[in-house]
Amino acid sequence: MIPIAKPYLTTDEAQSAYDTILTGWVTQGPRVEEFEKRFCEYTGAKYAAAVSNCTTALHLAMIVSGIGEGDEVITPSMSYVASANCIRYAGATPVFGEVDRDTYNLNADHAESLITDKTKAIILVHQLGMPADIDAFRKLSDKYNIKIIEDAACAIGSSYKGKKIGSHSGIVCFSFHPRKVITTGEGGMIATDDESIYNKVKLLRQHGMSVNDRTRHESGKLIFEDHIVLGYNYRMTDIQASIGLRQLEKLDHIIEERRKIALKYIEELSSIECLVLPIEKEGYFSNYQSFSIYLKDSAPLSRNELMQKLLDAGISSRRGVLTAHRETSYRDEYKNLRLPVSEDACDRSFMIPLYVPMDSKDIDHIILTLKHILK
Repeated sequence: MIPIAKPYLTTDEAQSAYDTILTGWVTQGPRVEEFEKRFCEYTGAKYAAAVSNCTTALHLAMIVSGIGEGDEVITPSMSYVASANCIRYAGATPVFGEVDRDTYNLNADHAESLITDKTKAIILVHQLGMPADIDAFRKLSDKYNIKIIEDAACAIGSSYKGKKIGSHSGIVCFSFHPRKVITTGEGGMIATDDESIYNKVKLLRQHGMSVNDRTRHESGKLIFEDHIVLGYNYRMTDIQASIGLRQLEKLDHIIEERRKIALKYIEELSSIECLVLPIEKEGYFSNYQSFSIYLKDSAPLSRNELMQKLLDAGISSRRGVLTAHRETSYRDEYKNLRLPVSEDACDRSFMIPLYVPMDSKDIDHIILTLKHILK
């Protein structure tokens, strides 16, 4: 069975984790600090704070943005449910926007139509690694005095108009889940250009403690901590960060290889008229975290039938990105909401395997199987 995804982990990461374990310092410590520094160097962000995963990063983004009960936050429904859940964690209300058909990213015009006096922020998701139109949403931010928070869970290494994702907005949240381009097992990062946001995140991720564990441990004087605000245990461990450091060193190579595979898919499958393949516009650079294909009405079989035939041929696939407003935990509250582009894209798209390293025979098998089924 060809898997849908596979993390690119080698003995380098194993050795790095092993070395960290032997230091005796395995929770948040010097490796986390080094990982944050290297992350800033790579993305161009001024500050970066490592956390336990991207969902906790998004939750902290809500808190440091002052979002709470009675507020509204616009986000695409067509995204992993965490993009909406973090809004509810803060006591605010998700307002679901429509996506562009070409990119599956939030449509700026529709988002603007949803802005009210209760709107405090827009969560901009870079779906499947394809950058969203950041400039269009910056204009909305300036016009209506609302915050832009980037959900860049899938977008490490992607670029928008020549700059890496992570260097454009006040708060950008990343994921290091195994389905992402690089991984720490679980893990996340908040990048920001605002020092006050950075300091708040560092405080909140460790129970609101006035002094962190490492400072107390390394001090030659007796120090007692105080818990000065309501905080959370959203820390990354040094073991995870040591893996992340090795992964970050390989990131450019991983993206280069991923793009080679994606471009081969596009070249080989573009002749199949019932398929719509990813579009990378000028000024946009995708890491191709996933490769999603839209199946037109003219296809000889349904999306689900196609996915079953792929499975029968030993090829894993996944459905299109979910729509949160149709998930059980949201369905009753949003039962009257209709987002035709998002719903159609969710129901008619599917993802095929893309990971590094990927055997060329497997790539050819996927291409030939799709051609056989659809031609």
